[in-house]
Amino acid sequence: MELRRLFEILPYQQARWPNRKALNYRDSGGRWLSLRTDECIELVNHYAAGLLDRGIRKGQRVALLAAKGSPRWHIVDFALQKTGAVVVPVHPSLSSDHLIHILNDAAVRHCIVDDEACYRRLEQVQGSVPHLQEVYSLEAVDGLRSFEDMLTVPVEHHEAAFETYKAAIHEDDVATIIYTSGSTGRPKGVMLSHRNIVSNLKAVQQLVPINCDKRVLTFLPLNHIFERMVCYLYMAVGASIYYGSSETLADDFRKARPHFFTAVPRLLEKAHDYLWEESTRRGAVARLLMRWAMRLGKRYRGGRMPLSYWWQRNLADLLVYRRWRKLLGGRVEGVVVGAAALQPDLARLFSAARIEVREGYGLTEASPVVTCNRFEEGGYRFGTVGMPIPGVEVRLEETEAPGTFEVLVRGPNVMIGYLNLPEETARTVDAHGWLHTGDLGRWVEGRFLQLTGRKSELFKTSSGKFVAPEVVERALLDSPFIAQCMAFGLGRPYVSALIVPNFTLLQEWCRMEGIHWTAPAFMVLNPRVEKRYRQEVQKANERLASHERVRRFHLLAEEWTVESGEISVSMKLNRPLIADRYARQIEKLYSDQVRPLVQL
Repeated sequence: MELRRLFEILPYQQARWPNRKALNYRDSGGRWLSLRTDECIELVNHYAAGLLDRGIRKGQRVALLAAKGSPRWHIVDFALQKTGAVVVPVHPSLSSDHLIHILNDAAVRHCIVDDEACYRRLEQVQGSVPHLQEVYSLEAVDGLRSFEDMLTVPVEHHEAAFETYKAAIHEDDVATIIYTSGSTGRPKGVMLSHRNIVSNLKAVQQLVPINCDKRVLTFLPLNHIFERMVCYLYMAVGASIYYGSSETLADDFRKARPHFFTAVPRLLEKAHDYLWEESTRRGAVARLLMRWAMRLGKRYRGGRMPLSYWWQRNLADLLVYRRWRKLLGGRVEGVVVGAAALQPDLARLFSAARIEVREGYGLTEASPVVTCNRFEEGGYRFGTVGMPIPGVEVRLEETEAPGTFEVLVRGPNVMIGYLNLPEETARTVDAHGWLHTGDLGRWVEGRFLQLTGRKSELFKTSSGKFVAPEVVERALLDSPFIAQCMAFGLGRPYVSALIVPNFTLLQEWCRMEGIHWTAPAFMVLNPRVEKRYRQEVQKANERLASHERVRRFHLLAEEWTVESGEISVSMKLNRPLIADRYARQIEKLYSDQVRPLVQL
């Protein structure tokens, strides 16, 4: 059987690697339950029959409003595709304006919500969505048809309809519309075909050593194409998927004992902070040992190691690293990281601990993966996003800012276009099929792509020098004392930054330095704390060109969150909102009365 369309993934698995534990989830009592491959296929067919009875047909757009992944999410996804409907996944944490825009732009008539909380979120905007006719739920919600209510045993007319739709659904038909984060404007609906996504999972399958003998843990939102495509890949190779959640993640790792998982950089940052904090609770010897192992791990380069380092790494593994692996279930072989820039030191540290971390790069418009670091020796380089995946071309085109190059992508994974935006589509995908990503990059060693920022975020200082803020931010974030930051300086004489401290480490540092700890709002004003951050910024500046160096900064007392709008659900900074929200602090940094905090 050849895999050509997404709704064929489960039958493809059944034909090649039928799995008794294909999809695994926790019940309300916390017990793990499993669905066999054939059970999943049966549920898809029964739900699809229910959809047909509700009038859902080929080409209709159906929203799937859910905050978390589950077997039901995937079953409904495949059932919708089987009827020829177009799946529009939406995250409930979006602002009301963005949620209304998406539902109206896609002309959504039917919406499937996850639970009571998601339904209440939909109710808040329902009056502004005139097309919306019916709402169903995955969990039991009063007044809505639940997952169980929709299940219908297919009879002859259902089976005939399935065969008709199966013959009519082409590889190049739109399978899903995924909206961009909208961090720089209104979200745009990216139309992806079956061919787009299937080509991507087949290409990535060649690079990641996952097979039918492996277990994987998924806990990132399936509303994003990254985790969704990866889950399709897991199913296509017959791996057992365990659905975790942020509330039970530590226990999920211990119980599921996965071999692989995907993550965003923030998760590894929090894991690092947790390990550092744990070291402070131990005795003097244990604390010194833990911190030695962490410093050692950050020097890891992969490949052949000097004998002295090899001995030290094995000693650190015996005394420290194996305990880290045990926290993740004891069997983790690899982690694929995407969605945002990963600090190279973190990739080195966890890879040294035999938790191999590989960073990749992609975007929704490319279904999503463009480049990826391999797991075999010589196929990865820390600090880069890897090499182009099979079948995908990448080239760099110089921008109007001298010395900066935009990443262009061409291949079967490039989107059909933006919904209702033909002019925007023509600007983004040129006549030769090249997708202009808006990302800036450069080649390292002639084959590894390193991202250097966003074309739209480039700014020119009053001296006429272009600055990519992500380069500055990446240097700052290498400090474990900095949790979040944003660099700016458009039309200004120098670069400045807003910095959110890592308050966990800062509190421990204050304790060791004998500084009385109060609330973060007061600690960011403490002169000794400011001095410490001046030192951290100075270290970051040593890695930057003179015109990129941060001269002044302001410490913030509150972390930026998705809920407050400062970062998107895909973990991108909402720069306009942050700049507006902290306009007074930013202006003060350029006041003539304020002395430079960092000497250059």
